[in-house]
Amino acid sequence: MNRLLIISCLLAAAITSTSAFVPQSTTGIKSIHETTTTPKFNPLYSAIVPPPEERSDANPSTKFGSPLSDSLKDANKSAIEFLKGTIFDTFFAGEDRAYARFYALETIARVPYFSYLSVLHLYETLGRWRRAKYLKLHFAESWNELHHLLIMEELGGNDKFFDRFLAQHIAFGYYAVVILSYLMNPIFAYNLNQDVEEHAYATYDEYLTENEEKLKGLPAPQAAIDYYVEGDMYMFDEFQTDCEVRRPKIENLYDVFVAIRDDEGAHVQTMKALQTELDVASIHDGECEVDIF
Repeated sequence: MNRLLIISCLLAAAITSTSAFVPQSTTGIKSIHETTTTPKFNPLYSAIVPPPEERSDANPSTKFGSPLSDSLKDANKSAIEFLKGTIFDTFFAGEDRAYARFYALETIARVPYFSYLSVLHLYETLGRWRRAKYLKLHFAESWNELHHLLIMEELGGNDKFFDRFLAQHIAFGYYAVVILSYLMNPIFAYNLNQDVEEHAYATYDEYLTENEEKLKGLPAPQAAIDYYVEGDMYMFDEFQTDCEVRRPKIENLYDVFVAIRDDEGAHVQTMKALQTELDVASIHDGECEVDIF
């Protein structure tokens, strides 16, 4: 078990380090490269970039990041596929292991948002950069993943000690990997999480397709009703960065998994936006022309 954790961490660290050796990208965030002074080469990035004080502060990527080469993006996808094949397809194979698989997935899926928050709080504490919007955004994303986890726990996904041990230890190592990645290049960290969330979306979508009839005959967990129907939707709205007002219908377990799948899709779109020079929108800050009342 410890060997699997070590392999996962070393793989992620090795992928991060390859950014010093990949071909220089000629596309990406224009504002990063527009400077009147001579830029410095940082071997932790995949391109020559100016220091943070000379860049746009639209989002963490424009302030501290560097565009990724296509080869590094492909390496991220390969890393996720490797972990899926070596861990999830090995230890969570079989229809009776679906809830345990989702429990492990959601335990790990929360981690990047904790890591982003840790680094952004550090920057704020040091007086290096402060944008409250991104603290709120990443907390809203972690809040969403928390409720996915609560749903899977209610369904019994964490009943076995082995499943809890495996998921929690991978999450612990992943937390450190993402912090280092985010410190070195936020675009790399966002791109890696985009791949994780795309995997989550595909996993839920496949499960819905294969089990639609069965899931429609099962009741919705109370944790899902509390979050999607009866709860305060402020934090739910805050991670809808495409200005979409979503109000999931929850009548059975199928509806719950549809809502979770669509949440993962929303996270994918946010991760994509955060790799650009765009400033993400907040519904409750009056940046979207929508009526939520």
